[in-house]
Amino acid sequence: MNTKVTETYPLSYGQQALWFIYQMAPESVVYNTYITVKINSELNIPTFISVWNKIFKRHPILRTTYTTHKGKPVQQINKELKFTIDLTDASTWSEDYLKEKIFAQTDRPFNLETDSVLRINLFTCSEKEHILLLTMHHIAADMWSFDLLLKEFQDLYTAQIKSVSQEQTEIFEGSLTQNKSYTDFVRWQSEMLSDERGEKHWQYWKKQLAGDLPILNLLPDKPRPPLQTYQGESYLLRLDEQLIQKLNNLAQTSGESLYRILLTAFYVLVYRYTNQEDILIGSPMRGRWTGDFQEIVGYFVNLIPLRISVEKNVKFAELLTQVSNTVKEGQNHQDYPFSRLAELLEAQRDPSRPPLCQVSFGWQRQHWCKASGEQVLEMEPYLLAHQRGADFDLILAVMEAQEVLQLCWQYNTDLFEARSIARMAGHFVTLLESIVANPQQQIWQLTLLSEVEQQQLLVEWNNTQADYPANQCVHQLFEQQVEKTPDAVAVVFENQQLTYRELNNRSNQLAHYLRSLGVGADVLVGICVERSIEMIVGLLGILKAGGAYLPLDSEYPTERLRFMLDDSQVSVLLTQQKLLDSLGEHRAQIFCLDTEWQGIQQRSQENLNSVVTLENLAYVIYTSGSTGKPKGVMVEHQGLCNLAIAQIQTFGLDSDSRVLQFASFSFDASISEVLMAFGSGATLYLGSKEALMPGEALMERLRDDEITHITLPPSALAVLPREELPTLSTIIVAGEACPIELMQQWSVGRNFYNAYGPTEASVCATIAQCTDNDDKISIGRPIANTQVYILDRYLQPVPIGVPGELHIGGVGLARGYLNRPELTNEKFIDSPFGDRGQVLGCREEEFPQPLTPTPQPPVLRLYKTGDLARYL
Repeated sequence: MNTKVTETYPLSYGQQALWFIYQMAPESVVYNTYITVKINSELNIPTFISVWNKIFKRHPILRTTYTTHKGKPVQQINKELKFTIDLTDASTWSEDYLKEKIFAQTDRPFNLETDSVLRINLFTCSEKEHILLLTMHHIAADMWSFDLLLKEFQDLYTAQIKSVSQEQTEIFEGSLTQNKSYTDFVRWQSEMLSDERGEKHWQYWKKQLAGDLPILNLLPDKPRPPLQTYQGESYLLRLDEQLIQKLNNLAQTSGESLYRILLTAFYVLVYRYTNQEDILIGSPMRGRWTGDFQEIVGYFVNLIPLRISVEKNVKFAELLTQVSNTVKEGQNHQDYPFSRLAELLEAQRDPSRPPLCQVSFGWQRQHWCKASGEQVLEMEPYLLAHQRGADFDLILAVMEAQEVLQLCWQYNTDLFEARSIARMAGHFVTLLESIVANPQQQIWQLTLLSEVEQQQLLVEWNNTQADYPANQCVHQLFEQQVEKTPDAVAVVFENQQLTYRELNNRSNQLAHYLRSLGVGADVLVGICVERSIEMIVGLLGILKAGGAYLPLDSEYPTERLRFMLDDSQVSVLLTQQKLLDSLGEHRAQIFCLDTEWQGIQQRSQENLNSVVTLENLAYVIYTSGSTGKPKGVMVEHQGLCNLAIAQIQTFGLDSDSRVLQFASFSFDASISEVLMAFGSGATLYLGSKEALMPGEALMERLRDDEITHITLPPSALAVLPREELPTLSTIIVAGEACPIELMQQWSVGRNFYNAYGPTEASVCATIAQCTDNDDKISIGRPIANTQVYILDRYLQPVPIGVPGELHIGGVGLARGYLNRPELTNEKFIDSPFGDRGQVLGCREEEFPQPLTPTPQPPVLRLYKTGDLARYL
């Protein structure tokens, strides 16, 4: 308990911020800070206790408590305060149990109003092995304070243990007396801020932090909570001796400190992780710029925000110079309190994030453990990776002791998983190795991925080679099925149905007629029909003739239909009599499937000799044109044959399956439905527009037709009534991001797949099977004979957990855009938001990353397999 309060003093700006947080959450341990030391010597316990009692009495801040007086926070320096040293026999403990007990002490909250801010624990493992634990609240100390306390402990203990006289001891102890205290620093800070020195500092920071401050887009493993949390943990990694030596060599040749070299490397890591050029990283400074406070224990440390603009193609050595200059300038202005900066610059602070900057880089050099022949205690750092608090999203703290560098990665556990941080730490080490090998490299060329990771991302996860009918076109797959099951029902529409033989015969008759009109390889034939048997006959007839079909939705505005007809220059158009008025003016020859069919009934029903190869066009589908001129995507037979086999195998279709044709004929998903059915011998069910309206109508169609397989956009699935559908064994969602709750509802008792792919990649590029136990939805892995990579802007593969651009290659890649050669020379991009659209990332065991609901589609760069491979 407190006895007598000598005086009260105001708090420094840093202390005020911590006091405010303490009042909000007094049980929080986020600002508990500690150090552990291994003592490899016999220890005189009475002397040990005596020394620490003297230290406690010598430093007023250790006897300081905190309260509020007249509405303002104050610190009270007590003449006496209860102070204990806990001695524990740990001789029978395992090292894991010892660490558990240490963490139990570091995780005990402080009562700043009544208790000492210093706790001392000594764990004795053997006669010559002890673990010293010092735990303090940050309001009274920083890591440099620990350095001072431990150095003082060594000196006092050595002086007392050596049989010196009382007079000599008093002289020695007097030499350690300070003329200044922490309250003098508080007074000095207040005066500085009120005169021209403070104004000079403020003007510098106001210029440095002008404009919109960057928010780092480190891809979290979990959704960011609406309010900033302080739950934290740490990951410790020790650099090997060879790497440290190489870093020292680089420091000597460059004339820069290790601190600035590793800080620059951290900027590179953040740049490569976020693809952002404006980067703000906080770095704590010692805060004892004035010599009077060099030996004072207290909360002096002050974070300075270091803002760097990363130029394209900058070399590491050039960036190092830039960072070094920024650090020097920042250090010259480090006395301006960070909490005051945050208060002045963030009037409308985002409560979900730390103020001003989300990441921090610190350096702690422990001088106390330097070898000295005068000391009687052999002491060394006993580093532990444990920190329950995290006041930033991510902190990299470098601890230097006895020429050893330990990297402590402290992270917010409400954002990141431990494995993600361990992976990031590994990338940082790989990056350092690449830097010391050649600091003149451009930073985008520096290596992040280990050889194992490169093998996983580029080879293992894209090892999709599989057999498929590489010599057959789409219509030939259908004809093959006709031979197997000629009398099975192929297609049903209301009260009409055709067997595989009947559908083949009709489509052959149409194909012979189209061939007589000159339709052949790569010849486009327009088809504008309502959902009907004629729609399927027309599609197959065009393909069998050797042509490629261009679907035209009769409900499109006349102006859009006119544009598509004019842009594609189709010479033949299949339609229905009632739709003629909606087509507008055009030059195509018209054939009405519903009223002119009698004219071709005498045509041959035999299969035609094929005039196309896998490299010929199967169809052209126009994009929406939401951001400009619609583009006609040219898709070849090869990708569709591969897609058919991949989907049939993945979705488990057979001759007993019943597939609903739901998608609009002008969407590429429609051909996927047709291929699934006809490639497996299943029955394809059509329905009128009214019969397929999401809701009760669609539910009735699923129930009455006993549908087994359906592909729906999540928005259509979301409005279906929750009824029993015992025959519906498989649901495929595509076209939109699927909410996790929707998947969990509809995946119970059936197969549920999330399919993803642009029109340019032949409908579908990746598939993920989902279960009701999943807590997130992935777009899955590439289908057979497809490669999917996530690359940065320089076409370098990014690590797991890092945003990048989605690149797709393989046999399913479209030929390009109709009449748009400028977009199809080497690669083509599909994004209504330009080259820098919404990016994707990839996570552990999921490639690529799950899509989250967003109005922005990903940037897609699509390559032929050979073209893509040469970049990797």
